[in-house]
Amino acid sequence: MTAENTENEREQPLPHVPDTGGDESRDDDVGYPPVGGNRSGSGPRTDSDLKPITYRRRSEGPDNKDAYQTNEECRCGCGCECDGGPDRETTNASPVSVDGGTRPSNVDGEGNLTNLEFTPPSEGKSQDVSEERPDRRVQVPEGVDLDTPDYSIRGEMNDIEEPDDKTWFMELDAAVIDEGRCIQCGTCIASCPSDSIGLGDDGLPKLVKMCTGCSLCWDFCPRGGLRYERQWKITGGDDNVNGAGDPITEFSAKVEEAWRENAQDGGLVTSVLIHLLEAGEIDGAIIATESADEPWKAESFLATTPEELIENAGSFYNQTMALGNLNVDQWAEQLPEKDPEALSLALVGTPCEIEGIRALQDFEWDYASQEDGIRAIDYTIALMCTKNFNYERLIGEQLEAKRGIDPDDIGKMDVLHGDMLVYDRDGEMILQEDIEAFHGAALKGCDECADFTGYCADLTVGSVGSGDEYSSVIVRTEQGLKAWELTEPDLDYHDLEDRSAIGRLQSWDKKKAFESLQRPFDPDAPRFIEYPEHAGQYDVVLNPHESQ
Repeated sequence: MTAENTENEREQPLPHVPDTGGDESRDDDVGYPPVGGNRSGSGPRTDSDLKPITYRRRSEGPDNKDAYQTNEECRCGCGCECDGGPDRETTNASPVSVDGGTRPSNVDGEGNLTNLEFTPPSEGKSQDVSEERPDRRVQVPEGVDLDTPDYSIRGEMNDIEEPDDKTWFMELDAAVIDEGRCIQCGTCIASCPSDSIGLGDDGLPKLVKMCTGCSLCWDFCPRGGLRYERQWKITGGDDNVNGAGDPITEFSAKVEEAWRENAQDGGLVTSVLIHLLEAGEIDGAIIATESADEPWKAESFLATTPEELIENAGSFYNQTMALGNLNVDQWAEQLPEKDPEALSLALVGTPCEIEGIRALQDFEWDYASQEDGIRAIDYTIALMCTKNFNYERLIGEQLEAKRGIDPDDIGKMDVLHGDMLVYDRDGEMILQEDIEAFHGAALKGCDECADFTGYCADLTVGSVGSGDEYSSVIVRTEQGLKAWELTEPDLDYHDLEDRSAIGRLQSWDKKKAFESLQRPFDPDAPRFIEYPEHAGQYDVVLNPHESQ
């Protein structure tokens, strides 16, 4: 290569670098950083400071398309004018095109695409670089608390107006749960088609994932959108409203079995369930059992054997959220090899729980994980009930803190003739006191209930109307009659002793409800109450998300 060629090469403008117009256009007052050497200071840059820059240029001519010229003065082979000696490492750089880039490996000298060569993966060797189990690799970082977002997120949704026909869990939360009116029946959990509602640490319903606004939790809540008195007539007919309703028959009965000693009153509920189970009418019964961690705290339990039923005989005085425990997957161990869609179960609960399950079963909607359990309930037994209690307030505050009764020493509890009765484990009575003294521990929402006798159940069982050691039994439906006929041969029974006692307590319960309800009591009105109507009657926030 001649000196002339070298000079011409230096005069070639660099790719994508604008022509400055020569040294005449340079601002002599502007300092430039040195290109090479140890120049210091920020004074004007002179030509002596500049180091020539060269780049490799493709040779001209059709026979030299893939040939690249380099500066003859370069000693390292890359085309520069370095002073590198023979000891400098020589690099085999990819050819540089005029625009400064390298030619892709799958483009030939003619500019045609060729096939890429891929390195085949190793055979018989895992490509997984992590030794952690797959389910442990992505975890919540330590110290990070992930919780359900609060409702304020809805206020950031670009002012999108909420459809008039949607009711969200936040409405139920604001009107019922936050107001202390929740009766802990679990109907809202059972009704949710997206499994978005769970149970919080306080034993109350809680949003566990995004609400879809389907409105079902509101519609089926007996203290929210469900006009529970309308459900009485839908289930039992027009006469199922006054007095104790419209029963088929009524008895006072008790079980002649040794295990009845630990049962409530006459042991009727346990006996009926055992006979249904042994006759193959049911696969199990959802009942209450005592918590393994907290004495006298009831939890929902599926009993599938007579032994389990006898072991759990007796009553508790807090709710179990029974309808929130209808996901049959959680009972898989008790129901091996059972087709969930073919299950038949009995449910023992309070009147409000029975109202809830009846309403849910009246519709063919899909209730997600609770669907099979809801459809499986073929027998319902209601326990006569004027009120239920908050566990912490009844056991912890009223009995233990105020009256000095250790929960571990309690063997049995009962509410009879208007008194709270507490017995020790030897059967000795350690407390008898007017039930009204415990009103502060009762669930506030119970005051709005006018259903003492369980109008929607197949069978109603309680102590009112019968003497000691006997249970009062009200048979309301054909299913209830079938259960009674299976059990009757093993019972000591006679006609109900005092029907008027049940009627009086039912009337008292209704009077209390009429005083507490802030909406009209109307068995002939539509079954569902719209949220705006309820909000106006109970003076609660119409759009709770806007106040967050």
